[in-house]
Amino acid sequence: AFQTFMVMGKCELDVDAISFNAALSACEKCGEWQKCLELFRVMTQHKLEYDMITFNATISACEKGGEWQKALKLLSTVGQHRLESNVITYNAAISACEKVGKWQKALQLFSAVVQSNLQSDIITFNAAISACEK
Repeated sequence: AFQTFMVMGKCELDVDAISFNAALSACEKCGEWQKCLELFRVMTQHKLEYDMITFNATISACEKGGEWQKALKLLSTVGQHRLESNVITYNAAISACEKVGKWQKALQLFSAVVQSNLQSDIITFNAAISACEK
């Protein structure tokens, strides 16, 4: 998916945020966090607007790759793009912290979900509880 997407750009085909998000989602599902970050950066070069699909896929890819610091960095920049994090965003960030034993960070993020009145789901609770087990 990544290579096909990059060829599209070289062939001067129009690429838009939807195309990028599709490529990001494909890379995320394969655990290719490096490629997600590269695509994220390339979007800026194309002057395309990020949306929550962009952030969620990239943060989730970082979570799957054990890159909790990169996941939290991305989470911290959501507001700069006039977007609001949602429960999916926080779930990926909490899980990223949980996977590497950063239970304090996971609980801080869980607290942020509660304070922001986002509708928590079973994934939110499971990730927070799992973080405390490690």
